[in-house]
Amino acid sequence: MTTIKMILSFAVAMVLMLIVMPKFIPYLHKLKFGQVEREEGLASHKKKGGTPTMGGIAFILVTAVVTYLVNITFIQSAAVNLLIFALISFGFIGFIDDFLIVVRHSNIGLKPAYKYGLQSIFAIAFYFLAKAFLPGFNTEVTLHFINTTVNFGWFYPILVYFMFTAESNAVNLTDGLDGLATGVSMIAIAPFVLFALMNKQTDVAITAVTLLGALVGFLYFNYHPARIFMGDCGSLALGGFLAAMAIVTKQELLLLIIGIVPLLETLSVIIQVVSFKTRGKRVFKMAPVHHHFEMCGWSEVKVVIVFYLVGFIAGIAGILLGVM
Repeated sequence: MTTIKMILSFAVAMVLMLIVMPKFIPYLHKLKFGQVEREEGLASHKKKGGTPTMGGIAFILVTAVVTYLVNITFIQSAAVNLLIFALISFGFIGFIDDFLIVVRHSNIGLKPAYKYGLQSIFAIAFYFLAKAFLPGFNTEVTLHFINTTVNFGWFYPILVYFMFTAESNAVNLTDGLDGLATGVSMIAIAPFVLFALMNKQTDVAITAVTLLGALVGFLYFNYHPARIFMGDCGSLALGGFLAAMAIVTKQELLLLIIGIVPLLETLSVIIQVVSFKTRGKRVFKMAPVHHHFEMCGWSEVKVVIVFYLVGFIAGIAGILLGVM
């Protein structure tokens, strides 16, 4: 029965996206909700200006609707409600940012302090909601590299906080090439589906598979040359969902391995900024690192495929550690 529900949820979400997107894209065009490229960005990306953005709205709503309609009993599932809460709340932050950008026709959206403040509020809210309603919730974390479990105690809410704020921003930084953030997120979500099944959390697995179905449908329109971008609405939502999946399945630290691509993208930005401010020199030709490879002569498609491969290898490594 679980397998049937997973296949059904995946298929319905994917088909809905394939039906909705051809109507949604022209609607965004009509509203003039187009991508605004950075002035200092790559010349090859200038032609992407005007491509509809905020596509994340579609896969967020489709995932939420299909999750509850196909599996009506999930309305009473604390784990599912927490996952959808993370998806929608962090997507809401991105929506505000995207809306301000397209309305102002500039790259100035939500001020960083406000964005981080909202991320902090929803991260803290998730922790307290999980503590109050999630069955079996605890502050123990498995240290896979030494195969032991440690009770983080008072430090656990701090870990949850940084998981949400760091992962949502990391996926946001990854969203710079056609199909990159979409594919990398799909690859990263997949191992957590397996972990959920291992934990007998079938409701969690089905919810994640529903999002995967929606993302497959979205990727059809988002892969190079992209007809629509997910925007901050989509990237922040995916980062929040990944953090929530890691917490709900109790595989918190494995997110560092499974989410290696967003992690490397973030580290490249940090290294670039620190190096330039302290030494006056840049380590990368451009950060995040996917732009560095473009400036080295790689095609956009090649960068995306290589990053997919890195994400896939990291996902396999995460699975192997998770089943030890």
